[in-house]
Amino acid sequence: MRIEDLRHSAWRFNERLRFLKERGQFLAEEYEPAVKEIIQKVQKEGDSAIIEYTKRFDGIELTPDTMEVPYEALEEAYNELEEDVKSALEIAHERIRRFHEQQLEKSFFVEEEGIILGNKVLPLERVGIYVPGGKAAYPSTVLMNAVPAVVAGVEEVIMVSPKPNKYTLAAAFIAGVSKVYQIGGAQAIAGLAFGTQSLPKVDKIVGPGNIYVALAKKLLYGIVDIDMIAGPSEILIIADGSVDPKWTASDLLSQAEHDELAGAFMVTTDEEYAKEVAHWVDKLLEDFPRKEIAQKAISKFGTIFLVEDLYQACEVANHIAPEHLEVLTEEPFSLLPYIKHAGAIFLGKYATEPLGDYVLGPNHTLPTGGTAKFFSPLGVYHFLKRCSVIYLSREGFEKVAEPAENIAKAEGLYAHFYAVRVRRE
Repeated sequence: MRIEDLRHSAWRFNERLRFLKERGQFLAEEYEPAVKEIIQKVQKEGDSAIIEYTKRFDGIELTPDTMEVPYEALEEAYNELEEDVKSALEIAHERIRRFHEQQLEKSFFVEEEGIILGNKVLPLERVGIYVPGGKAAYPSTVLMNAVPAVVAGVEEVIMVSPKPNKYTLAAAFIAGVSKVYQIGGAQAIAGLAFGTQSLPKVDKIVGPGNIYVALAKKLLYGIVDIDMIAGPSEILIIADGSVDPKWTASDLLSQAEHDELAGAFMVTTDEEYAKEVAHWVDKLLEDFPRKEIAQKAISKFGTIFLVEDLYQACEVANHIAPEHLEVLTEEPFSLLPYIKHAGAIFLGKYATEPLGDYVLGPNHTLPTGGTAKFFSPLGVYHFLKRCSVIYLSREGFEKVAEPAENIAKAEGLYAHFYAVRVRRE
């Protein structure tokens, strides 16, 4: 891994840091033209475009009749699961459900003399969830995407995933997914956004994916709602040298194995420890099952930053705003008040990121590429909308009519003024 020294006052101008911080922008410039072409073709041609791209990118020949996976196949996949996997998925489902139930919102009304004001909370009617499947199968992502939607009360949960295997389909059965389509990539996102002859149009699309999926969601926002820009995965570790370097290296590789464009970063106060972690990354990669993917990610984006102290480490972390942030220090809770921007914060040497991916409960669909500065983890709140409710009696109307008229006059909007005045005559 590359080691960069930030132990100086001008650290924010470090070229490597700037490159990593803005990597989402660089990737967008490179891949956006191709994504736009896919979107336009799906909008124009519908099913035929999706079928064409599925054959080209995934090597699967589909017809309009075979795009949807029969619901019976979901139950069959569940019944075929190994007992240890079935138990693990059910434990994960229960923990995810319990955590997300805490996020439910309630409608409310407030009353004053002659006026009733309220906020009506409603679930979305139909949502699309994207589950990656090109380089690995992700039953955990099925649970993380679908469970909050079901908890929110969404009527119809449509799942798209390229090459779904029995684990992905079984997780869809456990989570309560309504329909599954065996398609992926930017073409699947466009299909959900516009609707096609076979694919229903949805109100919102959620879920992580590769750079094509992330850019498609970004470009289609406004035609359809989205949760966030959840592109290639990333992890940043703040370390003081107190944790076994082999553990730290393993955590860095846990994200590097996802995608050649994944990011693995560490910030430390200990230069010798930095070298030890870099050594272990190389050593673990020697016999790594997903070496080809992880090696490319480490070579392009893997970086260790040296800092003066742990408070500067927090500043660097906030500057990058990573998807996953691990705090591997002797006193991790002491740094929590200084961390502002991260999708998920893992405190202590036993809070390894993969546990958050699978079984703890908080969502693993998280903002990437610096968007943790303004996006939040996927949650029940993403599947809810709110309507304002307003009622006035004559008495309530008289209390607010005059100031409303005065503001209308100040803005020069006569019809606004008259709509109030006519009720006072």
